[in-house]
Amino acid sequence: PEWPGFRGPTRDGIIRGMQIETDWKDKPPAELWRIPVGPGCSSFSVSGDFIFTQEQRGEDEAIACYTLNTGELVWLHTYPARFWDSHAGAGPRSTPAIHGHYVCTLGATGVLKMLDARDGTVLWTHDLVSETGNEHSGWGCPSSPVIQDSLVIVAAIGQLVAFDLITGEARWKGPDGGDSYSSPQLITIDGIPQVLLMSAVGLISVSPADGKQLWKYSWPGESRIVQPAITADGDLIVCSSDGMAIRRVGIRQDNGSWSFEEKWTTAQMKPNFNDFAVHKGHAYGFNGNMLVCIDLETGERDWRGSRYGGQVMVFADQDLLLVLSEKGEVALVEANHDKFREVASMDAIEGKTWNHPAIAGDILLVRNTQEMAAFRLPRSGS
Repeated sequence: PEWPGFRGPTRDGIIRGMQIETDWKDKPPAELWRIPVGPGCSSFSVSGDFIFTQEQRGEDEAIACYTLNTGELVWLHTYPARFWDSHAGAGPRSTPAIHGHYVCTLGATGVLKMLDARDGTVLWTHDLVSETGNEHSGWGCPSSPVIQDSLVIVAAIGQLVAFDLITGEARWKGPDGGDSYSSPQLITIDGIPQVLLMSAVGLISVSPADGKQLWKYSWPGESRIVQPAITADGDLIVCSSDGMAIRRVGIRQDNGSWSFEEKWTTAQMKPNFNDFAVHKGHAYGFNGNMLVCIDLETGERDWRGSRYGGQVMVFADQDLLLVLSEKGEVALVEANHDKFREVASMDAIEGKTWNHPAIAGDILLVRNTQEMAAFRLPRSGS
């Protein structure tokens, strides 16, 4: 799939193999379609000419498939469930995961479903809250599933669980890390594949084969939201429980024993719910609603830019940031640690926008709790 799930192919907000035109005055993005959408914080997954998202429709949660190029509804699966909180409103919080003709979703009340992506037929269902006994503390179940080979891996609040992709049979349960709103992150450290989850205890790593804990890095606090990121040399950038600081942690193993080195902690980036992206030795993300650049060697801030809020992605081959602001504006910013420079912007959608954007080829997908839209980005040199 072009965009198999939450934050892209490797869940890091990095777009590879694509360069776009940055002169949007002469070559602006072309709007393909714009349609209403039900409430929810879900983003998109994309496979071929089909996109998948989750939304609230009255008293039902809905899993919807639309066409990429026209926005036409292909199929809709609904089931009785409704979650609401005063912070984000009603609707599902997570993003579907796509693998072949399978699409997996987690609803805000903990209903995990596997559907046939071609027609929306339900293949299997689990209720994670009743099956694990893990209850959320007020923000629902926002974990986005990830599919690894024959496994579906998802966080039941602060506990990783895995199911067989085809049969839905439970395969393993990881240790319970307490409250968490993070999603599983597949990563390889020192040549060892592992699944990471930020939770109340800090950061837990388990083996994707059997769910056994490989290591635990303790940074206790309340529930965590933001995904961990890996540096070019294998260190991790993790966020504090209240989103008021980030930390670089070196993680190494020697004969099966894991060790940790805290290299720096800074409050100059505070990604409370906004995921950040790592690119060429720097992290780009938010301090509150202000875009900032952090030097990963020192933890010092190189610059701070405009007040966007929202989410950020990186066109890696072009040293370019794409920001979707919480007001629905799309901006292009140089991924340059020397200075902040916005090179283009446009108003994309209206209303409070917290949902992550998605990219499929040269098509940008954006949505919030009211509407969603698709834009064809001008390719560089076209």
